Amino acid sequence: MNPFKFSIAQQPSEAIAMLAKNNSAALLGGGTNLLDLMKEHVANPSEIVDIGRLDLKTIKQSPMGVSLGALAKNTETAQHPLIRKEYPMLSRAILAGASAQIRNMATNGGNLLQRTRCSYFYDISMPCNKRSPGSGCAAMEGFNRMHAIFGWSEKCVAVYPSDMAIALSALHASVTVLQSNGTERRIKFDDFHTLPGEYPEKDNSLKQGELITSIEIPKNNFAQHSAYVKVRDRNSYAFALVSVAAGLELDGNMIQAAHISMGGVAHKPWRALKAEAYLKGKPATQLNFIKAAEEEMNAAKPLFHNKFKVEMGKHTLANALEMALKG
Repeated sequence: MNPFKFSIAQQPSEAIAMLAKNNSAALLGGGTNLLDLMKEHVANPSEIVDIGRLDLKTIKQSPMGVSLGALAKNTETAQHPLIRKEYPMLSRAILAGASAQIRNMATNGGNLLQRTRCSYFYDISMPCNKRSPGSGCAAMEGFNRMHAIFGWSEKCVAVYPSDMAIALSALHASVTVLQSNGTERRIKFDDFHTLPGEYPEKDNSLKQGELITSIEIPKNNFAQHSAYVKVRDRNSYAFALVSVAAGLELDGNMIQAAHISMGGVAHKPWRALKAEAYLKGKPATQLNFIKAAEEEMNAAKPLFHNKFKVEMGKHTLANALEMALKG
């Protein structure tokens, strides 16, 4: 780990000012991802700005629905009575991630900003366009079992690791950020994370000097018909091979709308728009769930070692819809 300056921000404006003065500064919330990156020399910030004292920890009802403070811990969020009652999909997704010890430290804002767990990204002896733009993508021709089947480019085939964000995508959340000029802007969740394209080093649409202050989730009417399903190599402390967050708006047995997002398959939470479109206005039947899953997964472009994700994705998506129907 390289030497660095340690600073403490007492107000959001202080944190932003520190970032503005130093382009190589990094914010420290829970530190569960940043410290790993620093120990592996993947990240080498010259300054760490501790934002743990900022008053951004509140989880509360809002006119929109619910507001999650960026520095509220993942465990606090998952176990909050309001989240468990009104947004159970989110609670299940958070509890499916990492370990209890990590969830106790990790913050909501930090969860959204975590970097890929691609082994080539973490190995500084290997080429990686995300870590070192222009060096190449070792995973493209390497062992790519855990990698993307949607939205990848020749520059990067890494996947985004968060469970929490998959549920937030299906819940149509938005991210509120404080800009360097002191004003706020709100980013739709589908626009927050980015696909690799020509710039895989860029994970999200945050600008230099911006600070996440809260995550806003609108009210919904599918809390009782929602599910989060995660398929992984072991039952705990493992990233998703495929995960699905699914919610159904029903009128009797007819589907008015479906809300589906997938994890473990792309560089960002992958909205299953083809499956959503197929299900709208159709009966909530097992056959339609299977057909919707096939509609979505037929567009997948698997790599050499992850072809199994296509069939796994079909079964996981259909299963999540069945679980959402049962509630």
